[in-house]
Amino acid sequence: MSRMIGTVSRGVRAPIIRNGDDIVEIVSDSVLEASKDAGFEFHDRDIVAMTEAIVARAQGNYATVDDIAEDIRKKFGGETVGVIFPILSRNRFAICLRGIAKGAKKIVLMLSYPSDEVGNHLISLDALDEKGVDPYRDVLSLERYRELFGYEKHTFTGVDYVEYYESLIRECGAEAEIIFANNPKAILDYTKNVLCCDIHSRARTKRLLRAAGGEIVLGLDDILSAPVNGSGYNADYGLLGSNKATEDQVKLFPRDCQPVVDAIQKRLFEVTGKTIEVMVYGDGAFKDPVGKIWELADPVVAPAYTKGLEGTPNELKLKYLADNDFSDLSGDALKQAIKEKIQEKDGNLFGKMASEGTTPRRLTDLIGSLCDLTSGSGDKGTPIVFIQGYFDNYTTE
Repeated sequence: MSRMIGTVSRGVRAPIIRNGDDIVEIVSDSVLEASKDAGFEFHDRDIVAMTEAIVARAQGNYATVDDIAEDIRKKFGGETVGVIFPILSRNRFAICLRGIAKGAKKIVLMLSYPSDEVGNHLISLDALDEKGVDPYRDVLSLERYRELFGYEKHTFTGVDYVEYYESLIRECGAEAEIIFANNPKAILDYTKNVLCCDIHSRARTKRLLRAAGGEIVLGLDDILSAPVNGSGYNADYGLLGSNKATEDQVKLFPRDCQPVVDAIQKRLFEVTGKTIEVMVYGDGAFKDPVGKIWELADPVVAPAYTKGLEGTPNELKLKYLADNDFSDLSGDALKQAIKEKIQEKDGNLFGKMASEGTTPRRLTDLIGSLCDLTSGSGDKGTPIVFIQGYFDNYTTE
């Protein structure tokens, strides 16, 4: 009988990682031990992936709320700062907001609506329609927002993020004013000094604000882009991709990850004789159908990966072949015809009908999403994911 199993994704348990731990040794040894425990063998093009969190923890890439505050004061002068387009997250942004507020006299917080960048909803589209509000044009004060929509709580967390963020700002000693708008230039009616907190649209937001007269226009990627009092930092992403570590400390997105993945690949090759691909992953990209949330709160899915993970899938759509090219065949004849078609396929199927419907995304984004779902974000204790058969196809035995 031909092989019946395709792609397999396994969560691999690992020790709790601490600052200074040898992440290359721990990840390599954990995967090798898992192979003994579960009885699997290694093959070329297997994939080992690890969460960005354990890499950052091993690096000790942390900063405090006070470090954030000092960088904000240094870069904005300690006066009024417009903070625009933050995501609604206790884990991701709330602790950063505390540092931002401690470094300013006043915060004008501008929230996008009806949802944030990653899909967390303040209100529903139906509510906007009912109240006759145009989210592309209307700028709402907090008073007007409350008059129209009241006190809405997040579907999953039960938090009213408007109230929560306002209270955080005030508790940190800053004056708070909250508005709701989707045009970044709306903030310039309140202050010319702006911190852009959007993730994937940040370059455009900064460009629009600078062109419209913004004076100091920075993004979260510009805060803690260098050490403050010996703190952690990320030269590329700053505070983007950070998570709450303690009540007064954030874990930053890891830096200098390429040497890590290359070293793990080298070590596994020395032990197994196989070329195993390695990557670091953060948030995947997939939409929750109930909460409407896209994950993807990190600036990239994979900050580092070995060269075998470059590119996009180059796959034929089996349903298309069965329903079109070989609609007159069935059984073994159909199976053989499809196998031959796969073996003959071009190196680049871009734009060809036989590949229509296959996922047009980068391999690292697809694999990172698979890893994120496999490892979870709670107490599974599997920050390493081992994937086999990802590059196999219908002809692989």
